Amino acid sequence: MPGPYAIPMPMLVKPVLIACLASLALTSPVLARPVGAEQDDGQRAARERRLRGQNLPAREIERRVIPKMPGAQYLGFDYDPEHDVYTLKFLRNGSVIWVEVDGHTGQVLRRMGS
Repeated sequence: MPGPYAIPMPMLVKPVLIACLASLALTSPVLARPVGAEQDDGQRAARERRLRGQNLPAREIERRVIPKMPGAQYLGFDYDPEHDVYTLKFLRNGSVIWVEVDGHTGQVLRRMGS
């Protein structure tokens, strides 16, 4: 027979589960990263390289590439600091188009999608 301070097992499950998940989030850098942090890291890296004179500004890349994509809606870019490549994303007729651009020269390296 349980004592007067005994807590029924089902009432313990939720607080224990919450505590476990909270400790996992605090110890796992991947889970603790906010949504969109990868894009922020890429933009930060692009800015740092531009300030050091190592690549073109993102706005210059956009100025060169966007006019080459008539009828497409420009969605934004990602930056890969390891390869110094900007990937500009466009939407045309429901299809996504990616355009990879060299960060040093502004030259289009590859276009994927239709």
